[in-house]
Order: sequence, then structure tokens, then C-alpha cells
Amino acid sequence: MASNRTLLVLPGDGIGPEVMNEVRKIIAWMGKKRAVGFDIQEDVVGGAALDKHGVPLSDDTMKLALEADAVLFGSVGGPKWDTADFSKKPERGLLRLRKEMDLFANLRPAKVFDALVDASSLKPEIVKGLDIMIIRELTSGVYFGEPRGRHTNAQGEVEAFDTQRYTAGEIRRVCAVAFELARKRKNKVLSAEKANVMHTGVLWREEATKLHKEQYADVKLEHMYADALAMQLLRSPNQFDVIVTDNLFGDILSDEASMLTGSLGLLPSASLGAPDATGRRKALYEPIHGSAPDIAGKGLANPIAETLSYAMMLRYSFDLGREADLVEQAVENVLAAGYRTGDLMVGKTEGTKKVGTQEMGDAIVRELDRLA
Repeated sequence: MASNRTLLVLPGDGIGPEVMNEVRKIIAWMGKKRAVGFDIQEDVVGGAALDKHGVPLSDDTMKLALEADAVLFGSVGGPKWDTADFSKKPERGLLRLRKEMDLFANLRPAKVFDALVDASSLKPEIVKGLDIMIIRELTSGVYFGEPRGRHTNAQGEVEAFDTQRYTAGEIRRVCAVAFELARKRKNKVLSAEKANVMHTGVLWREEATKLHKEQYADVKLEHMYADALAMQLLRSPNQFDVIVTDNLFGDILSDEASMLTGSLGLLPSASLGAPDATGRRKALYEPIHGSAPDIAGKGLANPIAETLSYAMMLRYSFDLGREADLVEQAVENVLAAGYRTGDLMVGKTEGTKKVGTQEMGDAIVRELDRLA
């Protein structure tokens, strides 16, 4: 068994620990059946860290994350910490991880499984076969730009402000990830911004175009305003393959795209840094759903998004494409067999079986046994 692959597990808050428990079963299966092992450390983040350390991410945990080959993350937040100071909100722990690990490229796939085509809020003929990848710039833009804050202005009114900012280098490096990934898919990229009203949008379009001409002319590049893209994702989503956009628009558009699939509980994500001299990238993998405090501890959460995040980790951090395919196929087969957590009990439910978190996880492990 390979050892020296280091993995930091951060289950977090809410349903995070529940869905992570199911992925730990798959990790154990991989170690036993496929000799894919990891040196695993587990720690707290978000509200759990706030309760234990007084901060949403301790310096020691941050150090572990920087040293690990990959971080597998659950979720953070919940009403228990709503009154925490803004600087200590559970979500600040995740933002710190992204910023200090320099995880600038967030990959969010949106794929419609054939077995769940009726679960989408759109007509089956619109979403059938959907398989797109949204790449969101993650460490700059309006979420990190300075100055930011709030004050009382000269008229005596409270005023809040945030700054949208991008450098040419920040734009080029995330667009390069999009072009590289497109070469392994359908060889086309859609770049989205608001060049009609925003200076950062103008720069984004300029730099994407220049990089395309200089290094990626073999890839088809198109541009679209972000609001027009929001409309087109609902009108005709299958026209797209790889979409690259900034932090704010990527946050919104990827959530919209996720609902084309029927549930946030299905969709994983990968956040990647730049490769070092050895080709290693710092990376964090997480489901795109939140901590869902309303169902936390009830055994109702869907573990598929966390499971597919683990599959992305195998593929992108450890070059274990065959094992990633195996996990993804097991998930697809379990869904085809009719297993559904509560969030998936929409549309046509004939021939389906409603299950809880542990039952879904166990079904995936059984399917891995069958496939292997």
C-alpha cells in the first residue's frame, strides 16, 4: 500500500461529519481493495473550531493544510454561530484556507445522471446528458478586494462598500486552467464577465482573448455577459462545456447550474492552486452544499456530493483516474438502481427506495464490491 500520500480531513459543522463518515468507508475500501492508502489527519474547522479554539481555523490546522497533499472538507456554519463577530464567522475558516493555500481555481461540475433526469426543475429534453464544468476564480475579486467595510457617510447614513479588483495575472492563470481542462473535454471555453459595465470585465475579456491567441488557439473561445449566461443556462445548458468566470459571478452561476441537476446534494467541487516545481498542487475538495443545520444529526443528508468530491481528489491530486472512475460509476449505478435520499425524491419516484445517509453510503460501498 502506498503510504506518504497525506490527507487532511476537515468534517466541519452541520451535516459535514455525517457525509464525511460515509466517505471514510470508501477510503477504507480503497485501502483494502485497491491498495490506495493515505496518511490521514482529522481536525476541526468552522463553528467546531470556534467552539474549541475561539477562531474558525487555528494556525496549527492551517499549517496541516499547507503541508497536506490534499484537504477533504465537509461544511461550515449554522445558527449557533450567527451572533459571532464577522471576523470569526465559521465561513471565515474556509475563506482563510482558500486564500492562504492560494486555491485560485474552483472547479464545479454540473452533471445530470440519466436516472435523475426527472429530478431537475427543467424539462428532461433540456437537461438530458448535461455535463458542464464551471471554473470560478476563487482568491480575488469582490470577496477579497480592498478597501472594504462600512462607515457613516457625510450625510449621516450608514454606508457599506466592497471593492471588485483583478490583476491581469490573476485572470490569465484561471483562464489557463479552463483552456487546459477544455483540451481534455470538448475543446471549447465560454468566458463570462460584465465587460459592458465593469472595468474588471473589460480587463477579463482582454486577458482571456490574449492568452487564447498566444497559447490556446486550438481551443474554441467564446465570450458572454454573465447575466446573459444566467439566462442561457436555463434556456439551453447543453450548448456549454467549460465555463470560466470571476469569483462573484462564479459563485452565483455555479449554484444555478447545480440546480439543473436536481439537488445540491449531488455536486462536488475542487479548489486548486498553482503547480509547484514537482507538479504538485495544493488542493481542497468539498461538496457545494452547505451545512444544512435543519437536517443535521438526523441521518437524512445526501453523501453523494462528498463522495464525488473524494473522486475528484483521486483524479486531480493523485492521478488515480481509474479509481475515480470506479467511484463515479458506483454512484451512478446506485442511483440507477433507485436509491434516493430525501432531497432526490422529486419528479418520477416509481421504482425508487428512499434511504438515509448511512444506507446510501453502504449501497455505494456494496456497488464498489460488485464492480471490483
